[in-house]
Amino acid sequence: MITKLTVDKIMEATDIVEVVGEFVNLKKRGSNYVGLSPFVNEKTPSFTVSPAKGIFKDFSSGKGGSAVTFLMELEKFTYPEALKWLAKKYGIDVEETIESTENKEADNRRESLMIVSGFAAKFFQEAMWDTEEGRNIGLSYFKERAFTPEIMRKFELGYSPDQWEAFTGAALSAGYQEEFLVESGLSVKRDNGTLYDRYRGRVMFPIHSFTGRVIAFGGRTLKSDKNVPKYVNSPESEIYHKSNVLYGLFFAKKAIRDQDICYLVEGYADVLSVHQAGIENVVASSGTSLTVEQIRLIGRLTQNITILYDGDAAGIKASLRGLDLILEEGLNVKVVLFPDGHDPDSYVRSVGSSAFKQYIDQNKKDFIFYKTSILLKDAGNDPLRRAEVIREVVESIAKIPDQIKASIFIKECSYQMQIEERVLLSELNKMRMAKAKKAGQGSGQQRDQQYQPQEESPEPDDYYAIEAAQAKEAAAKEADNGLNQEREIVRLLLLYGNRMIDWDGITNTYIGPFMIAELSDVTFDNPVCKEFTDIYRGKVENGELPDDQFFIHHENKQIVDLTIDMLTTKYTLSENWYEMHKILISDEVDHLRAAILGAIFHLKKQKVGKLLEGIRKELQTTQSPEDQDILMSRYLQLKKVEKHISDYLGSVIIK
Repeated sequence: MITKLTVDKIMEATDIVEVVGEFVNLKKRGSNYVGLSPFVNEKTPSFTVSPAKGIFKDFSSGKGGSAVTFLMELEKFTYPEALKWLAKKYGIDVEETIESTENKEADNRRESLMIVSGFAAKFFQEAMWDTEEGRNIGLSYFKERAFTPEIMRKFELGYSPDQWEAFTGAALSAGYQEEFLVESGLSVKRDNGTLYDRYRGRVMFPIHSFTGRVIAFGGRTLKSDKNVPKYVNSPESEIYHKSNVLYGLFFAKKAIRDQDICYLVEGYADVLSVHQAGIENVVASSGTSLTVEQIRLIGRLTQNITILYDGDAAGIKASLRGLDLILEEGLNVKVVLFPDGHDPDSYVRSVGSSAFKQYIDQNKKDFIFYKTSILLKDAGNDPLRRAEVIREVVESIAKIPDQIKASIFIKECSYQMQIEERVLLSELNKMRMAKAKKAGQGSGQQRDQQYQPQEESPEPDDYYAIEAAQAKEAAAKEADNGLNQEREIVRLLLLYGNRMIDWDGITNTYIGPFMIAELSDVTFDNPVCKEFTDIYRGKVENGELPDDQFFIHHENKQIVDLTIDMLTTKYTLSENWYEMHKILISDEVDHLRAAILGAIFHLKKQKVGKLLEGIRKELQTTQSPEDQDILMSRYLQLKKVEKHISDYLGSVIIK
């Protein structure tokens, strides 16, 4: 367990905007920051970070909490893992009361895979730097590719010895379990049950998670044997899903955010060479087709992607279809094509850093125009093939969600393809209508429900059933109102519980203890609200006054979720609201006495009403005159209480 002193140091040092900003492109809005949700796919930002309270709230998924909660939700960290990640980020030494769970016999399966992958990365690095075989083969290869020692160590490049069981033997001797060696793909099991190394004789490219932990490997052979695959990559595992990972993203994310653009290349060497040239905002799909998940990873950091292709025409045409996915996600995509025979790796080594950057700036083209020119060149003068090109280009434009952007591309493509703009627009509208119709087919049931014929009036015998249903609906509404009143109490305790009262007749006490005392005779129906107020009451009785941070970091997730919901709102007034509209919005703080007492008495009124309803039901079923008298006496007493509350609230009850 991590000591409380260490946890406190971590919490004090943590800047939630800085932490979340490593994963989400945030923009300041008023006193808060907003961005696109990292948990769901959305086009309009609903993700909010409050630096003042140290919390985030995602209104699309409903998730919320502290920086620790964010890491646990997004990266699936355990609580200690999230704390250690923050401690590492802010240079805080972690003190633990017992031996770390990060050992060779770790119980957590996911963590075990992480640990064994980290051990492997260290083993491969040491094998390259510290052994004669590694220096002669692995290190020599990387030096031939002109990689500096700094870039090699930064990306943790390594070498796997050309022996059947070099790594496996070392891992087993160190106490790592066979099942994790096999599941991570580092070792392969023979038919007789023994293990051997998957990557023997290969240079190693560790693949890092978004937070920098090694989760997989790519191994490149240095042999010329055509029967040996050039690359061997880690299989899918609990910690590695290749469709959700971009090589180099951990090292590129800050530069992507800062420069508001991401360069996308194909392979490991391309990333290393371009990064080494000073262009650090570069990632690779690692030889796999670009996936929607990978595009959304980039979209969290920037809306601008530039694809750096080699000069292979066949490869370019094959990738055009995948790039439509980027357009569909609403991102801006440009393309740079290098001269024949060059890829980003070879070109930057050939011309140097400055000329490479200049080439990109001078040769980048919008993807739509690039696709048009490539396909028209391929179609030549064949009218049928040119017609097919037009349809294919319009299909790409139809995927762009921004209509203004799409119309600009239509105009430019009309000129480029020498075809009337109205013809392209007509084709575009046909495609959009077909898409809308196809999307609508899945919701046919919903359309049917919207156009149901009006039902006939009920027969007299049905009136009792209708009244019962209406009564049930009214009761449900009343119950919802009661739960909302309970949540309002929680909200006020969180926001104002530690403020001193200075009201007529009430002074020298805090709002929190005052509210708890006033609600001592009220039983909460919502179990989470009840637990919240019970915890608050317990703290007050012990002479403590809990603040919002106590509940934000509470061990009970339901308490944390309730706290975040009560402390956040999806809408905030703009800073120049008054200047624009000349409408002054009253501040709750200015009328705090009315807000506090109003909430208490509204809740009491709801509870009294519930008790009265219960007595009315009992009176209908009770036969004994004595019991009826007792119930009537209680009923009249409660009516007096209800009237007293109503008089205070300024309302009139007629029953």
